[in-house]
Amino acid sequence: MKILVIGDIVGRPGRAVVEREVIRLREECAIDLVIANCENAAGGAGITPSIADDLFRAGVDVLTSGNHVWRKREAYELLKLDHRVIRPANYPDGAPGTGSTVVETLAGQKVGVLNVMGRVFMEPLDCPFRTAERELQRLKLVTPVVIVDMHAEATSEKVAMGWFLDGKVSCVFGTHTHIPTADERILPQGTAFITDVGMTGPYDSVIGRRVDQILQRFLSNLPHKSDVAEGNIQLRGLLIEVNPATGKATAVERITRTMDEPVRAQGD
Repeated sequence: MKILVIGDIVGRPGRAVVEREVIRLREECAIDLVIANCENAAGGAGITPSIADDLFRAGVDVLTSGNHVWRKREAYELLKLDHRVIRPANYPDGAPGTGSTVVETLAGQKVGVLNVMGRVFMEPLDCPFRTAERELQRLKLVTPVVIVDMHAEATSEKVAMGWFLDGKVSCVFGTHTHIPTADERILPQGTAFITDVGMTGPYDSVIGRRVDQILQRFLSNLPHKSDVAEGNIQLRGLLIEVNPATGKATAVERITRTMDEPVRAQGD
């Protein structure tokens, strides 16, 4: 089984490269399932039902998220109604939506997807490690194949989650910091891991935002707008091969696709 995970989709540019490349990648690489982080897909912060529908039509099967998922009010109802869109499982009880889901590939293979969020330099949520442990007890009753989006700021917390879940899940991939790391590997007990898969969006930027505006913020130490940038648009992902019987990863490869033409970011 081949599963593609895609890093944080940023604004209209990120969506454009997903719409152009994902179906092509599915065909070229015989991909069975595509998972993408959507928390920055709407104007650089948040997700809406119409944008989620666009991403599903573009070939994405499951959307994970993070702390910015709440930025658009429409997301609350989306999370309640569509099990293909999930938020971090360690939010308190009563938060809209769910933190995990089980979906089927076209071949009928079940895949569990779990989203947890780190606490270092982020909101003081429930423990992501204990939350993952609890959620896995339920998911593993349904399928041995489980993919985990660890949405976190600190690399140490992401790496720790990889080791904590080694042998228990098929893959742990990091999101949130938007900078791709070069440490993709299969851990000793069979779990594919990467600290951060990187963003899908404009790389002539400061983590997806216009360079001039971010520089003004740093130079002045004053609030300043930060629009989504438009150039050097890249899709960043990780392709994982998994034994569907055991849930163990057998191969892992970073994926990059680039759009040469800029995409206007405003008007999301």
